[in-house]
Amino acid sequence: MNEPPPPEAYDLERIFRLKYGEPADTGWGPRQRHRFGYYTPDDHNEATIDKLVTADTDWIDVGCGRSLFPNNEPLAKELSERCRLLVGVDPDDTLDENPLVHERVKEPIDTFRTDREFDLVTMRMVAEHIADPRATAETLARLVRSGGTVVVYTVYKWSPVPLVTRLMPFGIHHPVKKLLWGTEEKDTFPVVYRMNTRSALKRHFGDAGFDEARFAYLDDCRTFNRFQFLNLCELLSRKALRAVGLRYPEVCILGLYRRV
Repeated sequence: MNEPPPPEAYDLERIFRLKYGEPADTGWGPRQRHRFGYYTPDDHNEATIDKLVTADTDWIDVGCGRSLFPNNEPLAKELSERCRLLVGVDPDDTLDENPLVHERVKEPIDTFRTDREFDLVTMRMVAEHIADPRATAETLARLVRSGGTVVVYTVYKWSPVPLVTRLMPFGIHHPVKKLLWGTEEKDTFPVVYRMNTRSALKRHFGDAGFDEARFAYLDDCRTFNRFQFLNLCELLSRKALRAVGLRYPEVCILGLYRRV
């Protein structure tokens, strides 16, 4: 599998329109982001996977739960129909609610055994929950055929929100997430952040026989996504920091790792 180049503006615009429709007809949040020319880390991840999935792709989505892309069901349906095989691997009962995977494997990825090999493995917001990164990388090395790709999309360990999360008792994670992002309690899981830096990902995947094919830090202006004025402040802060060559402090990371 040849790695596609990073998403271009037109790729991200396609994802935006699939998700929200015409910019002028969307709610204030997407419209405000579009006015700033800002695409979310989710948009970048979805555009990357969109370019990787073909009619010949055998694909595992790790930790998919009830949805491949919770905020982009049209793309999830399109890619589910486009690929040859889509296997959802997740020990959580929410996997039973996923209508788009072709097969369901309700167990952790580390214990999944099969004689089949796959072209693509995706891990959307999963890496922060993995307690044994070495075991996970070694399992993926058995599952991914030579030239295949693992896409890891996750939070960055040293961003402000993960730093605060590590200081909070787990019992208050859901109330805070519900306030900020409107999430459900069954979608909140313990986090350990053992493979949430570029160096950790490169080390664990490198030891298992993967090369880093691409890596990106993605500005994440979604902490106050539900509050119009505060979200505007995030977008203005990002614009000001970029104008002086500084990176926005809250980022997600997106890494592609090719099986040698």
